[in-house]
Amino acid sequence: MASQLFADLYGCDVKILNNENDIKEIARKVVSEIGAEIVEECVHTFQPIGITYFAVITTSHFSVHTWPEYGYAAVDVFSCGEEVTEKISELLRTAFKASDIKIRKVERVIGEKPDKEG
Repeated sequence: MASQLFADLYGCDVKILNNENDIKEIARKVVSEIGAEIVEECVHTFQPIGITYFAVITTSHFSVHTWPEYGYAAVDVFSCGEEVTEKISELLRTAFKASDIKIRKVERVIGEKPDKEG
């Protein structure tokens, strides 16, 4: 079983959303929180604004895409290790100084044929 968490963060601090170092620091905190380690990271800052960050982690991947002009960040945490819990949402809300957050979570079944309903 694996967990994938999707977080949409609204009303974020624009300076954080456009700062590579802040994004890396946030990523490292979240990855540590789920008991994983970063294997490799890639970050790209767009002109004039916006960042995409992606990390291959020991349990799968972590990504952040930012739109500073909208105060918005999209975060994806996929882990086949420890369950990705909603407690990460508060960590993300605080780190991005978001006014609102929407969380969606998907349990992924690995190596088994899913039920016909699912």
